[in-house]
Amino acid sequence: MKRMILNLFCGTVLCAGIVPVSGLAAAKSAIRSKTPVINEREHNQHERIRQGIKSGELTRREAVRLEEQEARIRANEKFAKSDGKISPAERARLEKELHRTSENIYEQKHDQQDRN
Repeated sequence: MKRMILNLFCGTVLCAGIVPVSGLAAAKSAIRSKTPVINEREHNQHERIRQGIKSGELTRREAVRLEEQEARIRANEKFAKSDGKISPAERARLEKELHRTSENIYEQKHDQQDRN
């Protein structure tokens, strides 16, 4: 009888530990999907940088600088998501950074410098 109670107790404790962990995994995936517009803009800007490198419109230094800006935006996005949600102010800041980077990509691709 004691063994049965012990097994029942251990099973309950084990189950109580698994359910919150699976809930945590679901919550993490939901956090990642809360910024589809930002993620799409980041992807588009990355493609514009790649195209500029391929066509020779961007020098190595320009490309590195633009990639660093993109990395900084990704780090800021990760920090904004760290509390489980992105506030309107954080979202606005990320959008502003993305806009500034987009302008920089355009300016660097259309200046007189090229790799040729």
